[in-house]
Amino acid sequence: MTNILVLGANGKIARIVETNLLNNPDYQLTLVLRNAYRLHQLNQANNVKIVDGDVSDKELLSKVMSGQDVVYANLNGQMEHWAKNIVEAMEKTKVQRLIWITGSGLYHEVPNPFGSWVENYVGHESKEDTRRAAKIIENSQLSYTIIRAAYMTNDPKIDYELTTKGETFKGTMISRASIADFVVKIIDDDKKYQCGSYGISQPGTDNMLHKIREIEHDL
Repeated sequence: MTNILVLGANGKIARIVETNLLNNPDYQLTLVLRNAYRLHQLNQANNVKIVDGDVSDKELLSKVMSGQDVVYANLNGQMEHWAKNIVEAMEKTKVQRLIWITGSGLYHEVPNPFGSWVENYVGHESKEDTRRAAKIIENSQLSYTIIRAAYMTNDPKIDYELTTKGETFKGTMISRASIADFVVKIIDDDKKYQCGSYGISQPGTDNMLHKIREIEHDL
């Protein structure tokens, strides 16, 4: 059995991952989120434990880390701070495997015009925060996988391609269902994606910035 700790368990991608792993005897899920009542319906699953809390609580982090095989972080906000807390707790409890979700552009690897749009959309301060968080993880002794996602959509279609660190990012859009599928693949094969940073996008979306602008306009 693989013990999986999900941080930010009410996130949209996390919810898809959890649905894919529910009631599977090969996995035991510990789901951490603020206001845990939001996932009360998952208490009916036979492989789920729900914990009310957040990653700012170092004592809680160390407690829930103990005995885990994989930590999957699905967070936003103070990313550098969260990364420090998580890495510290994992090193303290000797948990090695971390899956970290973030956006594209960590290494200025996204070509224009989408690259400039990403920087402006997220904002310089927030983008630099995510870059500092990634450096903390990459400089740790953990067996990490960083997923750098293109613009995320709720399209249920699973269709994606990956780029590695050092390669030019491809595409502009990606469904959350596709990201969740990749997360499950990483959990299933914990050696294949060790200590890697992967860009993820839907093939054939390189020139779809106009579509993203339409989506944002309609929100």
